[in-house]
Amino acid sequence: MGVKWNLLLFSLQLLLVVIYVVLKPSWTYIILAILFIGIELFRLKVSQKLSTLTQENNLLKEQINHFNETFRIVRSERHDFLKHVSAIHFMLENGKADETKLYLDELVDGYEETNLSIRGERGIVAGVLHQMYGRAKASGIEVVYNLDLPLSTLPLPDAEIVKLIGNLLTNSIEASEEWQKKRKEQAKVSLQFYKRSGLFLLICKNNSLPIPTSVLDHLFQTYGKTTKGSRHEGLGTKIIKDIVDENSGFLDFVYKDEEFTVKIKFPAIQ
Repeated sequence: MGVKWNLLLFSLQLLLVVIYVVLKPSWTYIILAILFIGIELFRLKVSQKLSTLTQENNLLKEQINHFNETFRIVRSERHDFLKHVSAIHFMLENGKADETKLYLDELVDGYEETNLSIRGERGIVAGVLHQMYGRAKASGIEVVYNLDLPLSTLPLPDAEIVKLIGNLLTNSIEASEEWQKKRKEQAKVSLQFYKRSGLFLLICKNNSLPIPTSVLDHLFQTYGKTTKGSRHEGLGTKIIKDIVDENSGFLDFVYKDEEFTVKIKFPAIQ
């Protein structure tokens, strides 16, 4: 809340304590106690809300940067396209079929990452998909985007889609990184999106170390619950649940055999 507001609320509470001490015992004590507790609850509520808004704001700023970077990469690839065609044409003319194949394989690998992210997506959504794909790959995690239709078709504002997908994939990647480090095996993150019977279905799966029952029982319900260890704040899961609830969606999750699955359904509102 900042020093100014915290000092103001603290001063009010201190004033209530002084009044409590000065006054003789009476029913007024009850009112003073209620006011004191009310101020403290207000401070905690506002601090929590501000913390969430700050995180969301930072996430949006980060995603705008990712969008700009994705746009730069697409422009760069388009700019270099004719150069690649010329190089392939030259190698084929000189009978270098094997070299041409290797060159094409390298090009396809490079273009695949961008294509998976931008296919049919609006800019800022493509940015978060591209950034998360690159982050997972940099950690050696296998990433699979199985999207029957663009995520941008979700009946949510772009900012809400970015928060939803950003938090889902961030949680999945971070949990996979810890699982991969502990198990010494390659982790996998998959994101699936399709439409069935008037519903949009979004499914995210990832490897995860064992999750205590006490955490699973309250996951997505309160802040501070996380599958990723004590060094994480556990804000992402609550943000995901809030977005789902605010848009008449349904969220379910399953943890089995060290695999964590989140399934989200939204009504396909036209």
